[in-house]
Amino acid sequence: MKLYELTYLITQKISEEELKTLGEKITALLQKEGGVLNEINSPIKKSLFFPIKKEKEVILADLTFYLEPERLANLEKELKSEKKILRYLILTKKITKKVKPTKGRPVISKPKIKEKVELKDIEKKLEEILGE
Repeated sequence: MKLYELTYLITQKISEEELKTLGEKITALLQKEGGVLNEINSPIKKSLFFPIKKEKEVILADLTFYLEPERLANLEKELKSEKKILRYLILTKKITKKVKPTKGRPVISKPKIKEKVELKDIEKKLEEILGE
């Protein structure tokens, strides 16, 4: 599975309830294709520099997910058929360390705290190494 980021622009002419159902529809599409959601960011309103399909203000939403690369074409076909989505972009993200995808929210591990070493122990170790 690869990690992807989906960013999409939605027409501002929809209500809050329609926005919520559209988000649920996209997550359902991902799960139908065998994808696993990693993170969902809340949608924000943006003003565009130039109009897209005669829209000057849009709602920008994005999410990250894991998906098999072969299944990406099916997801794109479904996104193109959705009339409320003006534009979308799917990017491949680099995974810095190997993480197994989990269902729901990712598990974040706490950093390990190292024990303090006494000065006497350091001196003993140095004597052992130097052979004095």
